Amino acid sequence: MIISLSLMVSILSVQAQETYENANLATQDLNGTARYVGMGGALDALGADISTISTNPAGIGLFRHSNASLSFGMVSQKDAVEFGGGNKTNMSFDQAGFIYVSRTGRQSFLNFGFNYHKSRNFDFLMFAGGNLNGGSQNRVSYNKAIDENGNDRGFAYVERDNPNDFGTVTSDYIECSQLDYLYWNTVNFNPLITGQDAMYYYEGDNYLMQKYNKGYVGAYDFNLSGNLNDRVFLGLTLGIKDVHYRSYSNYSEYFTRNPENLGGTMVEDDREITGTGFDIKAGVIFRPIEESPFRIGLSIASPTFYELTTNNLTRMWVDDKDANPNTYESNSGLTNQESYEFKFNTPWNFGLSLGHTIDNFLALGASIDYSDYSSIDNRVNTSWDSWSGDYNSESDRDMNDHTSKTLKGVTTVKLGAELKPEPSLAVRLGFNYVSPIYKDTGVKDNMVSSNGVYYSSSMDYTNWKDTYRITAGFGYKVGSVNLDMAYQYSQTDGVFTPFYDCYEPANKPQSVDVSNKRHQLIFTLGYTF
Repeated sequence: MIISLSLMVSILSVQAQETYENANLATQDLNGTARYVGMGGALDALGADISTISTNPAGIGLFRHSNASLSFGMVSQKDAVEFGGGNKTNMSFDQAGFIYVSRTGRQSFLNFGFNYHKSRNFDFLMFAGGNLNGGSQNRVSYNKAIDENGNDRGFAYVERDNPNDFGTVTSDYIECSQLDYLYWNTVNFNPLITGQDAMYYYEGDNYLMQKYNKGYVGAYDFNLSGNLNDRVFLGLTLGIKDVHYRSYSNYSEYFTRNPENLGGTMVEDDREITGTGFDIKAGVIFRPIEESPFRIGLSIASPTFYELTTNNLTRMWVDDKDANPNTYESNSGLTNQESYEFKFNTPWNFGLSLGHTIDNFLALGASIDYSDYSSIDNRVNTSWDSWSGDYNSESDRDMNDHTSKTLKGVTTVKLGAELKPEPSLAVRLGFNYVSPIYKDTGVKDNMVSSNGVYYSSSMDYTNWKDTYRITAGFGYKVGSVNLDMAYQYSQTDGVFTPFYDCYEPANKPQSVDVSNKRHQLIFTLGYTF
């Protein structure tokens, strides 16, 4: 017999995603030209750098000559344990773009720009392990399947002719996930083991998680900007995002001693997310005092409206120490594979920046951005609109409620300085701080009545804390060519938890500290014409 999900899958073919996955897609890195990174991104009011096209579009209005640039480098994760196809050091193509400048008056310009930059680099390796204290993921699935009296909830059971046959299902178990299906049909419900038509669970001793993420979000920005009498600078940018995300993990649980002599389970999960999004950004920079180069910048960015597709292949392995072909032999390697489309909208972003220069010797920049990630809009595709050639959608209220309880507003502070001991040489320093996106009480609640849970193939989650970035760099200009290099060290610490069981708080595994420490080198080749 199996507990089956086929009706749920057939009805919900295009759905919404989950809080933790969307938060990972919505956040951004500090990346762009070597000058921008070397100054910690604090160029939103100083402008005249192509990377400001995506932070304060008015910064493109400060260009006085046309320019083209290309940036590339490498990213290395400190203290990482390589696993599967993930490497701790990877080459990265970070930026390519140009600015075309046209004069419209004695001190007025109209500029056009295009820039590509890697706004998010997903390359990351994780190794985490701890005690289960008697809990287990199969116990979470077991708790979903029974009521408060320990009785089955009346789920539909069908005879299993094919280990991968989902059979039929009632509407009772709206909170079931792909992972529940795998546990139910390997360890939770197996008459060959229990000898009876009933649910069952195994207590865990310890766990081990090995994971790597790879891929990127590419941002393509088109800009129109200019200035009025060298006092007011205006800019507008249309951005297109291109998502390429891959996550592969092995999660193992080792059971306490049991009559069936089962050693444990291992979940192999391979997920890919691809798709596109778009946003609109606007900005202004102005000099309040005509005789002073001091300037103030304001910017606003709309949500990024994402349309994405996720595909996963998830397999459950059971360690039968007795190697008895009459028990779990038929269940070893039980596989589940699904694909669906979903939408979500990132939050609005607001920025305030200051900039000041002293002759051609020193430039100072500071900026602060704010985004309320608790307002991420997870959306459910409802019906196909033949007129627009797209799905209609509506907000997923239950998942949005979970998001508001899990995420919070994020403040980004950027500070930078550029010193030119001589006109052709520049030395740069920067600091970048991002406050935590997750609340300390945040959990990955797999009982939310949402399509994002229905198609979930993992229970683990990490509450990442604040991010610190320290940057430095230099630039050298020879005629019309500039060569720049920057170094960035970033660190984000977090707390990893393998699962959360809202039905049985005592089923609590050990949470462990994890960290993402990265070294990055960026080189930029630029040409002014």
